[in-house]
Amino acid sequence: MKYMLLICSEGPFTADPAEMDPQPWIDMAGSRRLTGDRLRDAEDATTVRVRGGATLTTDGPYVETKEQICGFDVIDVADLDEAIEIASKHPMAAYGMIEVRPFWNG
Repeated sequence: MKYMLLICSEGPFTADPAEMDPQPWIDMAGSRRLTGDRLRDAEDATTVRVRGGATLTTDGPYVETKEQICGFDVIDVADLDEAIEIASKHPMAAYGMIEVRPFWNG
């Protein structure tokens, strides 16, 4: 099954750069990690809506919250238990949170 790991933070935090290096996690995930990347800050987002045939854009995220999505990874694993195990080893799990969400057609 494919899962999206949404890498989230509740705001600025202090961490040793070595602890935040994703490469050991990427190596551990191996071929189960299909893709992933960091995202720019929520302030750089553009929200798009179509209402009455008109495209409306808003600078910034859809909703103002403390939590911000700062990256993502897509993994392909046997089941939710394996997805949780992989997510728990991500360096951001210790400083923020990882939302594990299955694809509609995994």
